[in-house]
Amino acid sequence: MPITNQQVAGHAFLRQMYDDSYFPDRLVDRGKAILLRLCERVETERPSDLESLYALTRAATEEFNLLDREFVAAGSEIETVAREQICEDFFFVASAHGFTEADAEELTASRDW
Repeated sequence: MPITNQQVAGHAFLRQMYDDSYFPDRLVDRGKAILLRLCERVETERPSDLESLYALTRAATEEFNLLDREFVAAGSEIETVAREQICEDFFFVASAHGFTEADAEELTASRDW
């Protein structure tokens, strides 16, 4: 399903990670895909409250937890710069879909990176 939210469609996800050679682009691409799938799920499922949104973001965070293992295997990791960028993009997704009151920490509460 194509993204219909124009704010999301024009957003450069994980830009800082792409700009840093420490993060392999092929893995950053996979992180971007996780975020885009999250956007698609939000548009399709239309969560009616924060708890419903958090359920979607928990699933996406679990995908990032698995992806972190691949970063480590490639000599990288989801560390401070990446963590901040990913968390900012989760909050961007929530805000772009009208959840401006979302708790930034709760969006990725299940992270282990």
